[in-house]
Amino acid sequence: MRCSAAMTIWRRPASECARGGAQALMEGHFISDVDEYRRGLTPPLLAMVDALRDIVRGSYDGLSERIKWNAPSFAIGDQDRITLGVARNGAVRLVLHRGAKVKDSSDYQFDDHNHLASWVASDRGVIMFADIAEIEAKRAELTDLCSRWLTRTA
Repeated sequence: MRCSAAMTIWRRPASECARGGAQALMEGHFISDVDEYRRGLTPPLLAMVDALRDIVRGSYDGLSERIKWNAPSFAIGDQDRITLGVARNGAVRLVLHRGAKVKDSSDYQFDDHNHLASWVASDRGVIMFADIAEIEAKRAELTDLCSRWLTRTA
């Protein structure tokens, strides 16, 4: 198993991933909820993840939050739309997406007028944050982006 130095969340072996489920493996047991995930973070990462969770939750009514892809993920109904994660270098990422399955995105358009995200596809944007100050400096723009993304993908 591999472990990020920035946190104690362990990646699942491929054999366990094949069995399915939306749980992360931490210190030999599965994480079943966001609070348990949070307990595995260092204080700086916890502050960053909590700030992003607050921004996402405040940007759209009716979101559900769960652990999926080894990190907090926000869904409208059962469709995941925004997922957080911790990169190996200690940065925290926010991923805007339309779910796990690849969709035809040839005609899909979304206006990221503040150019916050790196768009790896027209329907998948990634934003990386090095520290809490960077998140707080972009709070208003991030709230607007998440709100528009969630409305567009609902």
